Amino acid sequence: MRVGEAMTPVSVIVGPAHTLRQAAEKMVAMRTGAAVVLDPSMPGPAVITERDLLRALGDGLDPATELVEDHMRGTLVTASPGWPIEQAASLMIRQNIRHVIVFDVGELVGVLSMRDILRRGAIDLSGSAAPADATVGAA
Repeated sequence: MRVGEAMTPVSVIVGPAHTLRQAAEKMVAMRTGAAVVLDPSMPGPAVITERDLLRALGDGLDPATELVEDHMRGTLVTASPGWPIEQAASLMIRQNIRHVIVFDVGELVGVLSMRDILRRGAIDLSGSAAPADATVGAA
């Protein structure tokens, strides 16, 4: 399977001047864990993730006043839609991230998340059995 088959089209775009609350509301509405940050004054897009939002909340910051630009990831990790899904997954593991931005000939076309990879069964987990003490249900 290729990245382009597993990725999700970009569904949430915010600007750097949006508040964290505005970004979170958009992400919740679209049921996604990341938003692409676009600003004409930036050389390219950035990303803000649910982890970035949680980190700010955990630090006691006010999501109604904190701006996306102060919490977005500076280093953008990208993939191409033609890559094998294993290549993107390996990159995500090495970089310790859950999302990559997908570009096709310089154009932003989607976001690939670990959830996308797992949801589509893109990686063979047949040899991976659940631990004997694994449970499913409410925590």
